[in-house]
Amino acid sequence: MHRFIFIILFFVFSNAEGYDFSKLDSVIQSGITNKYYPGAQVLIGDKNKVLYEKSYGKFTYDENSPGVKSDNIFDLASVTKVVATTTALMILYDEGKISLDDKVIKYIPEFDNNGKENITIQNLLLHNSGLKAWIPFYQKCKTKEEALNIIYNVTLEYKRNTRFIYSDLNAILLGLIVEKISGQTLDEFCKDKIFVPLGMFNTCFNPTDKSLALPTENDTYWRNRQLQGEVHDESASILGGVSGNAGLFSNAKDLYLFMEMMLNDGTYLNVNQKGSQFEHLVKDSSVKLFTTKYPGTSYLNTRALGWDTKPEATNYRIQCGESFSDNSFGHTGYTGTSTWCDRDKDLIVIFLTNRVYPTRSSDGIKEIRPEVHNQAVLSIKN
Repeated sequence: MHRFIFIILFFVFSNAEGYDFSKLDSVIQSGITNKYYPGAQVLIGDKNKVLYEKSYGKFTYDENSPGVKSDNIFDLASVTKVVATTTALMILYDEGKISLDDKVIKYIPEFDNNGKENITIQNLLLHNSGLKAWIPFYQKCKTKEEALNIIYNVTLEYKRNTRFIYSDLNAILLGLIVEKISGQTLDEFCKDKIFVPLGMFNTCFNPTDKSLALPTENDTYWRNRQLQGEVHDESASILGGVSGNAGLFSNAKDLYLFMEMMLNDGTYLNVNQKGSQFEHLVKDSSVKLFTTKYPGTSYLNTRALGWDTKPEATNYRIQCGESFSDNSFGHTGYTGTSTWCDRDKDLIVIFLTNRVYPTRSSDGIKEIRPEVHNQAVLSIKN
């Protein structure tokens, strides 16, 4: 009850800072007008408080569709990789149960074939393991066991440590390693060790109340139904909705509690019946290690361990915005979700959409998302 009261008061007084977020509102609304996504949530905060929180649009483009509210949840897609999987590994790392140099075959002996014997946990986190980006399991498999068997026996696409290829296979293996070490399923471990301690009560895999979730794709190629409250990612679906690469559902206010902890170097306020005290979910040294751009690779690298950092400028828009500093970390999700943090600016930006409704063909989010982050920086600066 004390935690509940704390959270309510926290959000009631969170938007009383006098910042002008009208331009940010206009950017997000333009995405709805242009049908890049029907609904969205945004939350801007710092390490101590929420500065702005708002929900936009509706579940679908239908005029009778429910409006998005703060309690509604989104399919986070690859944001799962950091909020769940990477954080679980950070906890195990702090407990001395894993080393980054541990070989995958130490925990998954079935993986010991086709030149994969030297792939490490660090390789999986940095996406330089040599594994391919993804496999269309839904075209080949009917069970979780069949999909895992393909991963265990896959051949390498390139030599380990020589390049970066962002791979769902890496994250799937990391989730399995968490399960092997902890003796719990990934969803159980994350609930016990991350979500409940932080008060993230809207965050889960395989939500029981699917009506709270914004719909994603109308799947006409495999599941042949409108997806709502079940994971959009095909690989995670084959694996039962709980996977290291995708499957997590959450909303902006829950993700703020998580990112606030990260920006505070792993510390959070534990509120319970005995009172309140600051505790570490993960060690400050581990937060720094896992969210800092990893040095010393033989190729141009912008990745941290599991997390992404601000990339170099290219022909494509930087998804965390050009105004974010280099001292930033975050992650995006295929369904139109993202969470980013700028240490130098003491700024958290969480932007969630269901851009894959009704199909995945719209990619306007790639232009909207950078502007959301840029406007957030400008609003705070001004």
